[in-house]
Amino acid sequence: MKTDERHRTIAEILRRQSGATVEELMQACAASGATIRRDLEILAGHGVLRRVHGGARSLIGQGQNPGYGQRELEERDAKARIAAAVAALVADREHVWLDSGSTATEVARALSGRELTLMPMSLQALNAAAQGDGTGGPRPSLLLPGGSVMPGEFSFRGPLAESNIRSLRFDTAIVTPCAMDFQDGLLAHDLDDAAVKRAGLQSAGRVVVAASAAKWHATARVLVAGLDRVDTIVTDRQLSGHDKAELDKFSVEVVNV
Repeated sequence: MKTDERHRTIAEILRRQSGATVEELMQACAASGATIRRDLEILAGHGVLRRVHGGARSLIGQGQNPGYGQRELEERDAKARIAAAVAALVADREHVWLDSGSTATEVARALSGRELTLMPMSLQALNAAAQGDGTGGPRPSLLLPGGSVMPGEFSFRGPLAESNIRSLRFDTAIVTPCAMDFQDGLLAHDLDDAAVKRAGLQSAGRVVVAASAAKWHATARVLVAGLDRVDTIVTDRQLSGHDKAELDKFSVEVVNV
């Protein structure tokens, strides 16, 4: 098993249970004790878990949102496909507002070689967009929202960020909700995140939602906006006939990846 596969396996185990021993992880990953201990040190440094004697403990409490480090390891292939499809919807020279989170970072990476203006809402997305595509070609012009930087997530929050977002007009807002469903629409885990998301989508002419299958009917408590405010949803979820009928009520275009 390759390193990134072991890391994803360990993260998935610690999402399902509160802790795991080195021996359990050795068996799950078909790896030596030295290799697992080295993996745990790396993952602890990335905020995925807490290293304890003989193993690791999960950082996810009851009902809490997994940290960015753990979410970054999950659904990588799906997020990359979603990001590529979102980037294909964006025209050159657009002004784009981009939400925070691991999916948003993938979108920033997909947009990194494009000629457009981008306001990313996290330092991870900012870095991904600033690096370019490695060809020496065009790069986005980057706008910083200001505000406070949330520890661990490294996302921009607060009244200053909201005010700066609302002072501008964007062609497209790319929103990455913490959860979504047909009844409530887009949801976030906390009030500050919801306020920033709301400012972004209200300042844009078009709203594109990037959401992996896990976000549908996940648990989050704060309303952001209903699906009537959404123009396009990009997702890897296989939609049933009932799902499509529900989305037709809101005239939402769906891009399946």
